Amino acid sequence: MPVITPGSRPNEELLKATRGATVTYASGPTTTSASIVTTTMLKPTLHQSRTRFLPIEFDRNGRAFPKPDPQRPAYIQDYYKLRTDCLRTGTLFEDPEFPADDSSLHYSSVYGRPTQYKWLRPHELSPDAVFDADGFSRFDIQQGLLGDCWLLAAAANLTTFPVLFSRVVPDDNDRIQGGRKGVDYAGIFHFRFWRFGQWYDVVVDDRLPTLRGQLVYIKSSTKNEFWSALLEKAYAKLFGSYEALSGGSASEAMEDFTGGLTEGYEMKDAPNTLFEMIEKGCNNYAMFACSLEAGAGEMEQVTPQGLVKGHAYSITKAQAVDIETPRVKGKIQLLRLRNPWGNENEWNGAWSDKSPEWRFITEDTKRSIGLTFEVDGEFWMSLPDFRKYFDRIEMCHLSPDCPIALQESRFAWRQSAFEGEWVLGSTAGGCRNYLDTFWHNPQYVIRLDDPDVNDDEKLCTMIVSLIQKNRRSKRNKGITCLTIGFSIYRVEASDLQRKPLPREFFTSHLSVAKSTFINLREVTCRFRLPPGSYVIIPSTFDPNEEGEFMIRVFSESPSNMQENDSAIGIGTPADTPTKPSAGVGSPTKPSPRETDPGVTDAQRATMERLFIEVAGADGEVDWMELKLVLDRCFREDIAKASRGISQTYQTRATPLEKRTAPTTATVPGTVLENGICGVWTMLQQLFRDVAGGDNSPARQANGTAANSGEQTELIQSENVSQVRADPANPGFSKDACRSMVAMLDEDGSGKLGLMEFQKLLADIARWKGVFKQYDSDQSGRISPFELRAALQSAGYTLNNHIINMLMHRYGSKEGEIWFDDFITCAVKIRTMFDIFKARDLSNRNEARFTLEEWITKTIYS
Repeated sequence: MPVITPGSRPNEELLKATRGATVTYASGPTTTSASIVTTTMLKPTLHQSRTRFLPIEFDRNGRAFPKPDPQRPAYIQDYYKLRTDCLRTGTLFEDPEFPADDSSLHYSSVYGRPTQYKWLRPHELSPDAVFDADGFSRFDIQQGLLGDCWLLAAAANLTTFPVLFSRVVPDDNDRIQGGRKGVDYAGIFHFRFWRFGQWYDVVVDDRLPTLRGQLVYIKSSTKNEFWSALLEKAYAKLFGSYEALSGGSASEAMEDFTGGLTEGYEMKDAPNTLFEMIEKGCNNYAMFACSLEAGAGEMEQVTPQGLVKGHAYSITKAQAVDIETPRVKGKIQLLRLRNPWGNENEWNGAWSDKSPEWRFITEDTKRSIGLTFEVDGEFWMSLPDFRKYFDRIEMCHLSPDCPIALQESRFAWRQSAFEGEWVLGSTAGGCRNYLDTFWHNPQYVIRLDDPDVNDDEKLCTMIVSLIQKNRRSKRNKGITCLTIGFSIYRVEASDLQRKPLPREFFTSHLSVAKSTFINLREVTCRFRLPPGSYVIIPSTFDPNEEGEFMIRVFSESPSNMQENDSAIGIGTPADTPTKPSAGVGSPTKPSPRETDPGVTDAQRATMERLFIEVAGADGEVDWMELKLVLDRCFREDIAKASRGISQTYQTRATPLEKRTAPTTATVPGTVLENGICGVWTMLQQLFRDVAGGDNSPARQANGTAANSGEQTELIQSENVSQVRADPANPGFSKDACRSMVAMLDEDGSGKLGLMEFQKLLADIARWKGVFKQYDSDQSGRISPFELRAALQSAGYTLNNHIINMLMHRYGSKEGEIWFDDFITCAVKIRTMFDIFKARDLSNRNEARFTLEEWITKTIYS
């Protein structure tokens, strides 16, 4: 079972227990976990939290430069600008985003009382402080009181590759030079980390937490050296606090240091070619980490062999060396490992420091492998012992866009990557166990044309990695990792005619491969599949769990991965499917009556009389007058939604039928209620004819009021509020009515003429008919996952990204869409289509706007 390696040291003052990850298995076979690297073809995620870190890019030689952005927010911290400002004013930098207090140490209240740590600068700790002493080495890093040995293991690996190290730890950082004694010292440093396809430059000041004059967390074996402590601080800032680094997997840090992708194996399941994989990986600059599983109460317990349980080690070399004994002559496979504590806790078995086995190795061989016997946490051991005593190994392979990979022809991986999200009621469909919603998950199609080179079985290697984003940085909000995984289906060209693949496809096809579902940041698997087309479905285990993700695919041949999603477009409602017949959202053909809102001459005459009555002296209908009409026409639908809202908020709203208004209340430009009773009756009939249903209470079916004393509440401007803000005040919101007017208001007057008014009522009648097809229980709401199909029935084909945004904008906490929200949503979509089409003069899906034109069009709509 994949396990998170917490890797902490005993510390009652700062650490709390970190539990291992739990695993949830979906039905069906699983595969061996594995992974590799990528970062191309990224689509921007829909919801990125405000970040204060500067996005950067690298050229082929590894030189960094800010990512071009003419509208970069002012809150982004630019190292060079901040350093220049400090040097000009003669001050040392103090980071307001990561202050020198307890808020930067931890996010939870488990500690009870404030810590007694004192924040000091390097020159206050050592008069001859330096950033680095004679370069950077894996021996520079020693663990402090924080449980982040997984970070140390990755950092130690990073020091062995100068090109990679300089990407994370830039060469232009100040040398400190004894602190303020330096000529150009500003107390500011920057480090670079990869996060889900993007590199960021993280700025920190040089104030570090100390206790009794000693660093609390990571420190260097050389007491006046501070690069490792500052690196840890920058990484802590990336996630919000030092505590956020307590417990983790070395693979996570290795990815963030390289942009690479990790391949992990349980030792009992590791292939027989494990040593060759490690040796080849070392030659190709891969990073490695390994660990011993810790049972209950065994965390950081030292075994009789000198190994620490629940602790992350790094592998720094693999070497097959010649050995000659009185009985045996040949080669032995040796691995060099390092304990990031950098102390006497070392392996004490065969091939350990000063063990008798070394006498069978020649002095030349000892020199060639760099053999030393120091109390530094580093040791050698044989492969059989490694497989016997260690439980898990993780290897991080470089991405093809890494500077080393760009300069080496042997890096043959091709890569594709996309970002996406699971949204309640839209794309959060859950795993294959939930067939009715599974097909709503994002879908990615990939084509493998050519088998691997020199592959006797003519198969293609494909490595899939699914990462859930931004979970560690949200631990302070109680957010933990979701249980995630993915399934892969073989598809033919005929299957891909429907985008996305519908529910019916998954009822008749089984997956050809799948991952384990697990609550880790990343799930990766290696597959060998025949050439062909495949669709990858990433998902959470349960439906309606929201989160952002990044999916990456590696293959030896070009794969050309694309999102299998609808093309945005508009058509006639009669040509689009409506109500599902089996399963949520499964489309069937509508009847002509359900989609054809043909209006008769008699109905047009009715609407004209209504318009004359409502429009008043100016001969036009504004948003308040429109609200009066719509609230009366759709009183039943609004009342249903209102009852649902009232239940949600556990409040008791006054039924609309029992509410009364002053008989003399008026709206400027409208008439009294008793002046439009007759028109109301005709409008009821109109909507029965057009929408295929009765919008009035049964007791009013004969066109007369059930209670002659009941009057419509005319809407005063001061009483018009957002319908969601006050459950006791149902009705179309002010914004919704204004949007409806704006949709057809050609001259920008804020009012509708007769023809515009008639067209609006016809559109609303059509949308009402669509809504009724999906509101199967007549609750005034449509169920989650039905918005896409309902809008398609109305003639609008939209993709996942837009549906996700609509659900964020109009969906309830339960993922439902209320009646008035659906109408408002349809109005917005129709308006945006109209705005775009009016400027797409060449019909090439391209439109040009000046900034003023764009603001004018969008802000009014």
